[in-house]
Amino acid sequence: MSVLEQVNAPEDLRRLKIEELSQLAAELRELIIETVAQTGGHLAPNLGVVELTIALHRVFQAPRDKIVWDVGHQCYAHKILTGRRERFGTLRQFGGISGFPCRDESVYDAFGAGHASTSISAALGLAKARDFNQEDYAVVAVIGDGALTGGMALEALNHAGHIKANFIVVLNDNEMSISKNVGALAGYLTRLRTDPMYHRSREEFEALIQKIPAIGPRMLRVLERLKDSVKYLVVPGMFFEELGYTYLGPVDGHSIPALLRTLEKAKGLKGPVLVHVVTRKGKGYPPAEKDPDTFHGVGPFNPLTGEVYGAGKITYTEVFGQTLVRLAEEDPRIVAITAAMTTGTGLKTFARRFPQRFFDVGIAEQHAVTLAAGLAAGGWRPVVAIYSTFLQRAYDQIVHDVCLQRLPVVFALDRAGIVGEDGATHQGLFDIAYLRSIPNMALMAPMDENELQHMLKTALLYGGPCAIRYPRGRGTGCALEKELRPLPFGQALVLRDGRDVSLFALGNTVAAALEAAERLATQGIEAAVVNARFVKPLDASLLLRFARRTRRVVTVEEGILAGGFGSAVAELLMDNGLGNVELVRLGINDTFVPHGAPALLRERYGLTAENIVAAVTQSRRRLRVAARKK
Repeated sequence: MSVLEQVNAPEDLRRLKIEELSQLAAELRELIIETVAQTGGHLAPNLGVVELTIALHRVFQAPRDKIVWDVGHQCYAHKILTGRRERFGTLRQFGGISGFPCRDESVYDAFGAGHASTSISAALGLAKARDFNQEDYAVVAVIGDGALTGGMALEALNHAGHIKANFIVVLNDNEMSISKNVGALAGYLTRLRTDPMYHRSREEFEALIQKIPAIGPRMLRVLERLKDSVKYLVVPGMFFEELGYTYLGPVDGHSIPALLRTLEKAKGLKGPVLVHVVTRKGKGYPPAEKDPDTFHGVGPFNPLTGEVYGAGKITYTEVFGQTLVRLAEEDPRIVAITAAMTTGTGLKTFARRFPQRFFDVGIAEQHAVTLAAGLAAGGWRPVVAIYSTFLQRAYDQIVHDVCLQRLPVVFALDRAGIVGEDGATHQGLFDIAYLRSIPNMALMAPMDENELQHMLKTALLYGGPCAIRYPRGRGTGCALEKELRPLPFGQALVLRDGRDVSLFALGNTVAAALEAAERLATQGIEAAVVNARFVKPLDASLLLRFARRTRRVVTVEEGILAGGFGSAVAELLMDNGLGNVELVRLGINDTFVPHGAPALLRERYGLTAENIVAAVTQSRRRLRVAARKK
């Protein structure tokens, strides 16, 4: 029997010998690599925390003790060790276990997370709840150095240090978020890792100071000031010490004995403690160690060679990146901004081509948006490329700093709509609703990758805030026109005429609407198909013309229905006295969409051609029944 097969719960770890723990780490890595090669997932970050996870669960007694994982893409070993080994093969599959911590999934998942920089705030809340309830258990936040670039994490560090909260922060320092970390704090951690002076122990320095004879109170005060000054040079972690934390580290994050010693020490201390653990992203799998960027979040791959499957059609992300480079070559005012997503948003080529006009601000979406607002106010043309789900974190800045001042900032919303296996925390379903309500904001969605490149040019020529939402993954395979041209602003495009029903489709649902129209034609139903292109402003005259002609309208969108594109059309009809037009809105109802293959989720939530056909035929049946009753 393997060591891993002997571990069905964290308490089993405490019966293993130290050498068995090292074997367990190797077996965990093997299982993670084997599984992710089939399902896809976050490989490199999980391989980097295997020993740390083992040590945490050996020292602390979960679920009584609370372990809070930041972002959550480091929790695979945690899931395997907490009773989910047999189900690990269902990782990120519909009906299977999530790729992130989920409170509904296990009592060992103390707090759900899929976005960065939340763990310290959540752990502080759990620690204070424990104190209010007069209970006695440990609370540990595990946060990566990438997540520490987020303002929320720094706010929580500051608050917890101020109130002297009794909890532990484990800083997993691997020099990476998704891409290479940026910023002054990242540089500080690098110095802690690499400068020999930073590795002198506090005890050695304190002993040295005590050997200096005290010659009166005045000299004592001078020596105390000298001591405080010199400590900044030789004592590691003074940044955290000044915030009120007891700093322990740096410790080798792949040495189980060192981790156990340090975590046991942290467990026995009062007040806020920060344990600085140095790990290597992708540890134990050479392809991931060599290219942790690619293997951060990866699709299915060959575990023997590291070759990632799925080459084929160009992705929307690639089209966006290539188009922005072309436009930036023509317009020197264009700058690009992202939040720790250089590769994920397709900006790698832009960053190499125009390094002075590119900003990766770290996991700091709020700062990214207001930085863009400042650049726009200074006459530049900023493009902010952020995943739809992450832009939610900067909502106030969009409203207050960009839209209120009507500044020409372009938002490129990658991963809009259903993203699939990353699940509820990452589905980009809310951007239509949260953006179209803001005055001065324009919002577009391309039906294919060719239209995306033209929309980007259109957005940059527009004189105010403008957002483009586009889906994850590969496009339709359509031909890309060589000449970039602006689209007629606010105008929809009629793709197919018809007199019986109007299908108003947005973005990547246009293809399903066209297929549905073909199927309806075989039933003798003429369906008009309109590529809406713009959610805001709507092409009111065209949409109203088709609504008046057909008296039946079906809207299709890959987004939440409340406040979405269909709601905008409903408002348009009501405002123009067409409340009696039969309107069916297809999209996501009032729910969070779980993880699963995108095609399966689209079928489940009614966004296929078959669903559109069913909506039309059911509507026709209702109208016939109503006519007979009259």
